[in-house]
Amino acid sequence: MRLHRLTVTAFGPFGGREEVDFDALASGGLFLLAGPTGAGKTSVLDAVCFALYGSVPGSRGRARSLRSDHALAGQLTEVELELTLGGRRLCILRRPEQHRPKRRGEGSTPEKAQTLLSEWSTELDEWRPRSGSHQEIGAELQQLIGMSRDQFCQVVLLPQGEFANFLHADAQKRRELLGRLFDTGRFGAVEAWLTEHRQRCEKEAQSVQADIAARVERLSEAAGEAPEGVLGPDEALAWAAELRERAALRQEVAEVRHALAAERRAAADERLRATQELFDRQQRHRRALETRDALLAEQPAQQEREQRLARAERAATVTPLLRRLAEAEREAERAAAARGRALSALPVELHARDVQAADLRAEEREALGRTGELRALLQAEQRQAEIVRETQQLERRSADAEEERSEAEAWLADAWPRERQAAQRDVEAARDAATGRDALAERLRAAAQRLEAGQRRDGLATRVATGERAVAGLRERRSEAREAWLELKQRRIEGMAAELAARLQAGEPCAVCGATEHPRPAEAAPDQVTPEAERTAEAAYRTAEQQFHEAEHQLARLVADAAAAQALADSRATAELSQEAESLRREHADAERAEAAGLAAARQLERLEREHEQRAAALSSARETLAAAEEALSRLTAEREQLDVRLTEARAGAASVAARIAALDARAALLGQAAEAVTAASVAADAASAARAVAEEECTAVGFPSAAEAQAAALGAPEAEALRAAVTRHGEGLARARAEAASPELVAAAALPEAEPGTDRAAAAATEAALFDAHSALESATHRVAQLARLSDGLAEDVTHLRPFAERLATATELSQLVAGTSRSNELRMSLENYVLAARLEQVAASAGLRLAAMSGGRYTLEHTDARSRNNARSGLGLQVLDAWTGRYRDTSTLSGGESFFASLALALGLADVVTDEAGGMPLDTLFVDEGFGSLDADALEEVMSVLDSLRERDRAVGIVSHVSELRDRIPNQLHVRKGRAGSKLSQAR
Repeated sequence: MRLHRLTVTAFGPFGGREEVDFDALASGGLFLLAGPTGAGKTSVLDAVCFALYGSVPGSRGRARSLRSDHALAGQLTEVELELTLGGRRLCILRRPEQHRPKRRGEGSTPEKAQTLLSEWSTELDEWRPRSGSHQEIGAELQQLIGMSRDQFCQVVLLPQGEFANFLHADAQKRRELLGRLFDTGRFGAVEAWLTEHRQRCEKEAQSVQADIAARVERLSEAAGEAPEGVLGPDEALAWAAELRERAALRQEVAEVRHALAAERRAAADERLRATQELFDRQQRHRRALETRDALLAEQPAQQEREQRLARAERAATVTPLLRRLAEAEREAERAAAARGRALSALPVELHARDVQAADLRAEEREALGRTGELRALLQAEQRQAEIVRETQQLERRSADAEEERSEAEAWLADAWPRERQAAQRDVEAARDAATGRDALAERLRAAAQRLEAGQRRDGLATRVATGERAVAGLRERRSEAREAWLELKQRRIEGMAAELAARLQAGEPCAVCGATEHPRPAEAAPDQVTPEAERTAEAAYRTAEQQFHEAEHQLARLVADAAAAQALADSRATAELSQEAESLRREHADAERAEAAGLAAARQLERLEREHEQRAAALSSARETLAAAEEALSRLTAEREQLDVRLTEARAGAASVAARIAALDARAALLGQAAEAVTAASVAADAASAARAVAEEECTAVGFPSAAEAQAAALGAPEAEALRAAVTRHGEGLARARAEAASPELVAAAALPEAEPGTDRAAAAATEAALFDAHSALESATHRVAQLARLSDGLAEDVTHLRPFAERLATATELSQLVAGTSRSNELRMSLENYVLAARLEQVAASAGLRLAAMSGGRYTLEHTDARSRNNARSGLGLQVLDAWTGRYRDTSTLSGGESFFASLALALGLADVVTDEAGGMPLDTLFVDEGFGSLDADALEEVMSVLDSLRERDRAVGIVSHVSELRDRIPNQLHVRKGRAGSKLSQAR
């Protein structure tokens, strides 16, 4: 990345338009941004950052507005930066959200933020716009730079003060800065995931243990007996084996009883079967005789069904022809109806009844031919509408130009000389009136802070007294609530027997002694304490205790705040502080009014000069506009008159040519539809006549006098099938009834005495009930054995499953504690995220150590250390300095001011190298070093300059931001920032 040109307007301390040519400054590789403190050197870097990211670094963007206080009212704040990124030359223009004066009337109106990105085209030799979207431009620049704003501010705009703090900071503060620069949040996410994984493993193990307890409870329910005490996994397996043995013995007894009952049931069933078979034969013979007689009585109806079926079968041979005839007649009716609708839709002059399709087609062709002629005039009609619009626009433009010309001539003749003379007098009168405002502002700020502290001290004294009374009252309330809770708890314990007795149920075991009989249950006293009452009292006590602790903590904060306010107010009375602040405020206001009067007058004079130029230009432009409008109006009037004659004839009374074309198109469409309908009706009528002739001929051939009789004899498929089935069913039923009535077996059974199976059925029912009871007992015993076996197997599986879950939980716990730095095996108590940051810090320290050795003449080297921190705190982000003169390591806090500058500058440059590599290796051809050179002696400055000179390799430019005078003599290319009452100014020198 290389900067070429920066232009700022009404930005920060710069009231006007300032331009920085970085190509000229960086021609020697090293250049200086010089100027007094507060002149705006750092604001140049703020403008670069604002152009790239839309905001300025750190707290500067939050502390004040980007707009200059010295800017004229009508001048917009903007920053324009030309630079090369990734081999592309770009130009970025940004304007923040701001207010500008209204163009008409008084007051101001908000101006939205604006961002424009352009790219230089070598083929066209000009700037080509790329985008005007904040989001698109931000995303494209972020991708090209490869760094976030925080990384850019730490790597390209090297802030020495922050790195001096980083050098002496503790591990937590270093972790925060490195975490922002290297984005190691994903490693923290790994730590959180491992913690969640340990919790999941713990829940899984607890779930298996809960399954084991549930299995034991279900075994107890299945066996009808409970275990003695709480069982471990192995004890539960042994107890389950005993239950299975006892259930198997009960199953064997039930099997013997079931076998005896089954034998008795089989004998009774055999006797019932023989009696039932004889009864069934006798009944079948009786039903066969009845069925035969009933079918013989239906014989005449059977003959009629057979004749009807024969006629239907003959009619079925001509059914397709009859169906085709019906379809042809229906189609002829539909076509005739369609012909009538189409003819009725025609114009009145074409409603003749004997109209022919050929006549309709001729009328259709005539309408279509006329439509084609009219379509050629559609463009002429559009041009007529355009002429009307152009004429109206020219008339409005002419009126606006006339108004603008009159206004400009009046202002230039009257207002301009009078207002300019008044503004010049005000500038000369207020030039030397405002002095000493900065000193008064500092004194006023200190007085305001003391007054605010005094007022806060007085207010806090009242709040402290109120808080002490509140704490005393809450302490007493807490004691009373605790005594009330303990008293209720004691009374409930004393009446616990009655509370347990209230839960007893007849026949159910007692929860205390296990007895199922309850001869003398305890009775509740009239004032028996319920569990709900005890819980309510305990909740009241907990609430009172929490309120007391919160009030006590708040009182402590108030006391500390009151002490701090007393110290800041210098123990002076509030009235005295207020009088002092008011006096300084009046002096400062007088100074500000004097300075503001001069600045306002200067801005007014500049505004008048610009307005004079604008008014003169507007007058010339208005005169040119009036002449051009008159000429264009004359030309449009002549063209419009010619078009009116042609279009009036073409419309023939219609609203427009398009409407006339639409009417002719509709007439042609109706004529075409009517011609098709007439043709279709004629064809359908001929088809119906032909179909009737064929149908009549075929019906006569199969024995029907006419098609109508054949249609009446025909039956539908379902009706014919039902008739045929009835004929068949009657014949087959009569044959079966005759055969069964003559069966020798049934005739022999009918000759025997009448069978009565009721007695044998009652005996069989009794044996069946006995067998059912035996079967139920056997099934219950078998089910219990199977259930106990299944539950025992499940219990064994749960005990087996518990072991891997326990092992997994142990592994997950150890791994989670290891990456979190709480495991005993993690001797350095270093978390995973700290480990990654330590590796990055080690790279930074290695790169910084080489530069520190060069700046210190080989004496100091900066190194990373993993040594344990004090008080057993976590380690991994330590820094130490190796002193080659003594051969010992020194803590960074022992370095002097100049040595700290060496170390912090080396640390900043090393971090720039590492972050650049981390961001994808984007070459940084322009760097800035901000302040810190004032603490160096001549020799140290020489060493630092040698290191900075080495940064210029590979065509890199380094800018130094400083007010140190020695640097002005050493660096030829300089950008000077000068501070004045109308804002700071920039000038370049070589």
